[in-house]
Amino acid sequence: MSSQRSSIAIHDFSHPDGWILMPSRYKSAQMQGCARWREMDRLAVLKNCSFGSQVAEDEIQFLENYFVQTDQWNRIVSGKIDIVRGEKGAGKSALYLLLGKNEDRLFDESVVMVSGENPRGATVFKDLMSDPPTSEQEFVVLWKIYLLTVVAHELQQLGIQGGEMRSVYVALEEQKLLEPRLNLAGLLRSAQILARRLLSSARFETGLELAPGTGMPSGIIGRISLQEPSGDLARDGISSLDGMFSKVNSALKQAGYSVWILLDRLDVAFAESHDLEANAIRALIRVYNDFRSLDNISLKIFLREDIWKRITAKGLREASHITRFEVMRWTPEMLKNLIMRRILSNDVIIEAYGVDRDSVLKSAEEQDKLFARIFPAQVEQGPQKATTFNWMVNRCADGTGSTAPRELIHLLNCIREEEIRRLERGGSLPPGEQLFDRSVFKAALPTVSETRLNTYLYAEYPANRSYLEKLEGLKAEQTPESLAGVWGVTIDEANARAQDLVGVGFFEQRGTKSQPSYWVPFLYRDALKLVQGRAED
Repeated sequence: MSSQRSSIAIHDFSHPDGWILMPSRYKSAQMQGCARWREMDRLAVLKNCSFGSQVAEDEIQFLENYFVQTDQWNRIVSGKIDIVRGEKGAGKSALYLLLGKNEDRLFDESVVMVSGENPRGATVFKDLMSDPPTSEQEFVVLWKIYLLTVVAHELQQLGIQGGEMRSVYVALEEQKLLEPRLNLAGLLRSAQILARRLLSSARFETGLELAPGTGMPSGIIGRISLQEPSGDLARDGISSLDGMFSKVNSALKQAGYSVWILLDRLDVAFAESHDLEANAIRALIRVYNDFRSLDNISLKIFLREDIWKRITAKGLREASHITRFEVMRWTPEMLKNLIMRRILSNDVIIEAYGVDRDSVLKSAEEQDKLFARIFPAQVEQGPQKATTFNWMVNRCADGTGSTAPRELIHLLNCIREEEIRRLERGGSLPPGEQLFDRSVFKAALPTVSETRLNTYLYAEYPANRSYLEKLEGLKAEQTPESLAGVWGVTIDEANARAQDLVGVGFFEQRGTKSQPSYWVPFLYRDALKLVQGRAED
C-alpha cells in the first residue's frame, strides 16, 4: 500500500495558477513546512470556506446543514407550538423556512402548509402603509378574508370538494378573490376592499333591516356576512366568515388533512408604523383565538419578542389564552454548537484539520477541542480575561444580556475577512494550527456594531436616533443627570427616554432603583465610538 498521503485541489486566488494541492490530513509535524507553503495553505482554507449568511432568507438552501433538531423544533414540527417568539436575529425565520423545506414530509403526514407571506423580497403587506385599516375591527375582518382565501385556494388546487366546501369557493369567486393564480399582494388589496364594504354596510343598519342603496341586509356582501345569518339567509347560501372557516374545517376533517397557515416577517411588514403594527398583531391574536375551536386549521405565527412586549405592555386580554407558544432562547452551549456547525459545513476545514464532522458534532468535548485548535485561547490575554468564545458571546450581547445567532454569525464572517486581509498584507501566520490570529477579533467588531445600530435601532426606532447620536464619543456608562445634560432635557425626561432604550436593548440598567445608571453593551460601543468608564454627573 502506498504511503503517499492523498490530496485535494482547492481554488486559491492568491496562487499564480489559481489552484493548489493541499494535504487531505494535517498533523502537527507536517505543519512545520516552509513558511510560504504554510501561508498559502492557511490563506487558501480561509478563502475557500464560508460561515453562511446571518440572514436566514439568504441561505435557505444551506440551513439544513447547520440545523440541529432540538426538542423545540420537534414540538414545532409535530404541531404542538403555534406561536414562536424570539429577539431579532434569534432564528425565527430560519425555523419558518425550514418548515417550508419540510413541506413534502409534512404533507405525507396529512399536513398542508400555506404561507401567508412572501418568504423573500417585498412584503405582502407593504401597500397597507399608504392606506391602512382604520381600526382593529377592520383588521380582524381583513385577516379573516385574507386567510380564508389563501386556504381555499390551496384546497381547491388539491381538489378538496367535500362537505360544503363548494359553497365557500362560490362565495369567494363571486367577489373575485379566488383567482386561478394566487397573488398574495393583490389578494390582500381585494380582501381589504371587501372588508371595508362589509363594515360600511354593517354601519348603516343593525339586525335584518335593509342597508340603504343595496337592498341587502346589513353586513352582507354577496354570500358573505359579518354575523351569523338567520335561517332564511343561511338557506339562501349566505354564510358568515366564521361559518365559512367551520365549513373548511369540516371539509379538511372529512378529507383527513390539517392546514397550517404560516405567518412570518411581521416585523418587516409594519416596520414603518408601530401603531399600525400594534393594530395588525392585536387583531391577528384575536383571529388566532377564534381559530381555537377549529381542530384542523392552525395559525403558525413567528413574532419578534420586542414587538410582543411592546404590544402587550398596553394590555392584551387575548394573550392570557395563548398557551401553545415557544420563546427562543440561546444558551452558550447552543451558540458554540452553532459556530461549530457553521465551521464544519466546510469540507476544506474538515480536510485541513483531519476530523470527522459527525463525530465532532456528537460530542461537546470534541467540539471544544476543535474550537481550541482553530481559535486562540484568548482575545485579550491575562488571567482575568475571558476565553475567546466568551469574548465573542459577550461582545455580541445586547442590553438584555442576550446574544442572537445573527450577530455571532456576522462576527465570525468579519473575523474571517479580517484574517484574510491580514495575511494578504504579509502578516505572520497565527500560532500552531490556529486559523485566526487574536488581533483580528477586535478589528472585526466595528462592522458588526455598525450593522446592528443601523439596521435595528436606527431603522426600527428612528425617534431614538437623535438621542443616540448625541452620545457619540462619550462614556459607556451614563446617569440620568449626565443624560439630561447631553440631551438637553429634564432628569425625569432623560430617565424616561433611557428606560425606552433599556426596552430595546441599547442600555443595560445598573445601580439601584433610586440611583440608576445606564450602561451601553459592547455591541453598540464601536458604532458610537463610546469609551470605557462612567460619566460625571
